[in-house]
Amino acid sequence: MLRLPQFGIETPSTVEDAVRLLKTPGARVVAGGTDILPNLKHLLDTPPVLVSLAAVSALREVKVEEGALVIGAAVTLTEVSEHPLVREHAPSLAEAAGLVAGPLHRNMGTLGGNVNLDVRCRYVNQTKFWRDALGGGCLKSEGNVCFVVPKGRNCVAALSADTVPVLVSLDATFDLVGGEAPRSTAAQDYYRADGIHHIVKEPEELMIAIRIPVATTPRRATYTKWSVRRSIDFPLVSAAIRFDLDEDSSHGVITAAKVVVGVLNPRPRVVGRLDDVIGKKLSDPAVARIVSEAVHKQCKPLENVPYEAPYRRSMLRVLTRRAVRGLAR
Repeated sequence: MLRLPQFGIETPSTVEDAVRLLKTPGARVVAGGTDILPNLKHLLDTPPVLVSLAAVSALREVKVEEGALVIGAAVTLTEVSEHPLVREHAPSLAEAAGLVAGPLHRNMGTLGGNVNLDVRCRYVNQTKFWRDALGGGCLKSEGNVCFVVPKGRNCVAALSADTVPVLVSLDATFDLVGGEAPRSTAAQDYYRADGIHHIVKEPEELMIAIRIPVATTPRRATYTKWSVRRSIDFPLVSAAIRFDLDEDSSHGVITAAKVVVGVLNPRPRVVGRLDDVIGKKLSDPAVARIVSEAVHKQCKPLENVPYEAPYRRSMLRVLTRRAVRGLAR
């Protein structure tokens, strides 16, 4: 049996009180607890106090204001997947949220928790006894070497959050409070390439909302992933795909394209060089080929999660090709 370390628990009812409590050295936020509690059992963190957001009702709102869909950070993944405003304005996000783990996890886990999910690696997410058998753990635990890239200086554990590639593809921003001043950070700039400190949020800051600009022109977007089982498991590769279409055309002519790939390293990868699809019809078979080949060339998984990296890379090409063809139907 894996036991939790000892810690205190605080249950503020307002954002202001939560921010005040987070100034306690070493304090950590807990919302659904589906990520942090297993990590505590593995002794990957030993905070003196957890600040629960369960009673902070201000973080559970979903609304549209000033041209953006605003989702409170403590809205559960089940609510995100089922909420009519999310399904109307960000259907690919609803799709991704509905694919996270299993129903019980989605009932507990929150959108903010998924956005701030800790990175994972086959050499880290193990018991301390297992890690000690390696000779002292790795860069992200108790050691000083990366077992995936032995000569590397940064941790390359993979960000496996389902909603993150979608939020990056939709140009979302994250609202943070608790620092010197409230701030908003683009999802694309929120993640670093170092798995030890893979987000720009400071420990004393609290994410309060996720903002997604409402599309003003026709849009087709989707999320695809591959995992060993169709529920419970983290994705082993994932991709969010978005096409903006010409509103004056009845033929689905592409005006903008954005593809974001996950589960490569600590930062989602925005695929470049997609200009060749601009001006083509979404139904054009060349679009699926161009996108899948660009993904295959630019995205190279590492041996940081189960299954061989070359196989995962091949699966990524297959999945993105199928996903684009599905959008064209």
